[in-house]
Amino acid sequence: MMMMRHVLATAALTAMLWTGAAHAQEGRWVGSWTASPHAPLTTEGPFAAPGFEDVTLAQTIRLSEGGSALRVRFTNRYGPAPLRIDEARIVLLDDSGAEVPGTSRPLTFGGAEEAVIPRGAPFVSDVVELASEDFQKARVVIYLPEATGPCSCHLTGLDDLTVSAPGNHVDEDFAPVTTAQYRAFLQTVEVLSPDAMGTIVAFGDSITDGVGSTPGADRRWPDVLAERLEAAGMEYAVANAAISGNRVLSPGMGESALARFDEDVLSLPNVTHMIVFEGVNDIGNRYGPQRGGMPGLTFDQPEIDVAQMIAGFRQLIARAHEKGITVIASPIGPYKGAAYWSEEGEAARQAINDWILTSGEFDAVVRFDEAFADPADPQQMREGYHMGDHLHGSDAGLRAVGESIDLTLFSAD
Repeated sequence: MMMMRHVLATAALTAMLWTGAAHAQEGRWVGSWTASPHAPLTTEGPFAAPGFEDVTLAQTIRLSEGGSALRVRFTNRYGPAPLRIDEARIVLLDDSGAEVPGTSRPLTFGGAEEAVIPRGAPFVSDVVELASEDFQKARVVIYLPEATGPCSCHLTGLDDLTVSAPGNHVDEDFAPVTTAQYRAFLQTVEVLSPDAMGTIVAFGDSITDGVGSTPGADRRWPDVLAERLEAAGMEYAVANAAISGNRVLSPGMGESALARFDEDVLSLPNVTHMIVFEGVNDIGNRYGPQRGGMPGLTFDQPEIDVAQMIAGFRQLIARAHEKGITVIASPIGPYKGAAYWSEEGEAARQAINDWILTSGEFDAVVRFDEAFADPADPQQMREGYHMGDHLHGSDAGLRAVGESIDLTLFSAD
């Protein structure tokens, strides 16, 4: 019996290796969709991390690049124990959100229906032969039979996560018992594209994550960029690896940009470009009147300075360049009028921005700060371009940012 299992396992591995080799001739793997997980923030209040047991979760995503096949990466990066998935499935959706007939596929792991994801680890499904279109929506459904503890979630999902009544409802169109707008245990969908030029990663905080945009409408600035690239005939996947509240140097709302860079950027396939738009939370929490967090949350806030911020950006540049990634950055955006704005923080922003603009250390610079700014007072955001808090973009502001990007930055050499 043991010999037979060894033969079967060897045959399965050989088949998977052969399939991977065949796929290598059919296109390029790209990060068509991603949502960076972060550690549970608290156990109580509006930021409490949920846990699940004996329920089915369904999550809707939008692919930025379609292709001939896909694979799904789940995550248990911050789980308190191994995470068990007893069954998983993916299905493509039409423009109305209905299932496209014939597109429902099981997700397997080394040929098995179930997976046990170790603490701290990602877990990637087998390749699924499923043709998808650019900007097609899909639904990923998983059954979690055992208590998960606080989940490895992405707080700002901006699309529905639905939770079933108890039991395995993976193969059913179930009525949700509860809904939310975060991502749970779902990190990346990679697509095999016959014509993709690579993956562009948007690396930032809540402004890139889409806080302030209309939920379910895909109006973040990386969405706008992806649509413009497609219209221009430039086949890139755009992966949004932002985390709301994120900082360059310090943990809090997610690990710092420096700490999570390898897992959230370098682990994505065929990354060619990275757009960095981050730093306002570092200076806001360091210099603002409300320091070290927000109501209900308290973060460690080291006594950082401008030189340390520049050193952090230099680290990102060096680590990306080592992997052949073109690094594009924007100056930190205007935030006068936000709760944590101060004159001291504004002075730090100006000093950091001067370095971003004049040092020549980034491969290119885009001007998101100007796209957001009020012409009458560039230290603050234009009215109508923020959600009312002078910090987070509205649909109009995020569109202005996405439309401000020079597409020739992504032209093939």
